[in-house]
Amino acid sequence: MNGFDSKGLDEDAFGEKSNLAGLKTFDAFPKTKSSYTTPTRSGGVWTVLILIICTIFSISELKTWWRGTEHYQFSVEKGVSHELQLNLDIVVYMPCDELRVNIQDAAGDRILAGELLKRDNTNWDLWMAKRNYETYAGAHEYQTLSHEENDRLEEQEADSHVRHVLGEVRHNPWRKFPKGPRMRRGDVPNACRIYGSLEGNKVQGDFHITARGHGYREVGAHLDHSSFNFSHMITELSFGPHYPTLHNPLDKTIAESDSHYYKFQYFLSVVPTLYSRGKGALDAYTRSPMSAAARSGRDTVFTNQYAATSQSGAIPESPMVVPGIFFKYNIEPILLLVSEERTGFLALLIRLINTVSGVLVTAC
Repeated sequence: MNGFDSKGLDEDAFGEKSNLAGLKTFDAFPKTKSSYTTPTRSGGVWTVLILIICTIFSISELKTWWRGTEHYQFSVEKGVSHELQLNLDIVVYMPCDELRVNIQDAAGDRILAGELLKRDNTNWDLWMAKRNYETYAGAHEYQTLSHEENDRLEEQEADSHVRHVLGEVRHNPWRKFPKGPRMRRGDVPNACRIYGSLEGNKVQGDFHITARGHGYREVGAHLDHSSFNFSHMITELSFGPHYPTLHNPLDKTIAESDSHYYKFQYFLSVVPTLYSRGKGALDAYTRSPMSAAARSGRDTVFTNQYAATSQSGAIPESPMVVPGIFFKYNIEPILLLVSEERTGFLALLIRLINTVSGVLVTAC
């Protein structure tokens, strides 16, 4: 049929002899006998290279599957929540008996935060020395209101991933405030450390630190304006459960002023956030959003993120304007769900086959 008989050639000599010769006619790429091929060194190197590439791509797919992929979803926060925990650790360059700490929220409630938080007299220079030591030792860099370090942004970016957040919470179960520098003999207590956690209403509010006799009517001597100094160092400011190892925008912030009549203002937008691993945590939240199991567990962390802006400056000495440190926060009516999920084994197998097949087809 192909002209081999007229020339005295045997068509079967160009292929392997088999009883399934009829089935081989369906092969679109007929193979030659091994005696007609000559192996070369370059061909062997190319084969090894293809195997290495396939192995690297397969390992990469396995790692991606094992880590899972993150999914971001916004939702209206279900249920009715009433309280919001505030965690604060700040040092103000004024003695404790000259400061007043309060919260005024949109519900009209005034919370005497100064009675709920701990206050320790300390020395400002000791905290500055502690800041310099930690910075030199390679710890978290401190920021000022006019400068933002790139590594701080990288740390905040790391705290937005599920695996990192769950690992930090699991490896640091003790949610305590760190000890401050110890006062030595001769150190003047010219500053006040205000720290602790308190429960407030989960509504828009204003947390402020003012001087004695300013902002509220108070029985006692009016504090002289020349003694004002609202320079401060924020070690931590967070909302929700206290996770001291998670980095927040205002953590490790230093703000100083040479003016006595000065007003520091921070505007915060708080977003409730739920980090979870696997679909089980999200299902538990859907069934019972306010339960403890849905908001805390081995594979679930409920917290709050916030974005911060500041607008500070010297103000005129007038009874109508109050100097101090003001944190104006607003609770956003949304919930950010960040979940890390892993696809099934069948999907992984299909991806591996597609990867290896793609490499072989491209190489050949």
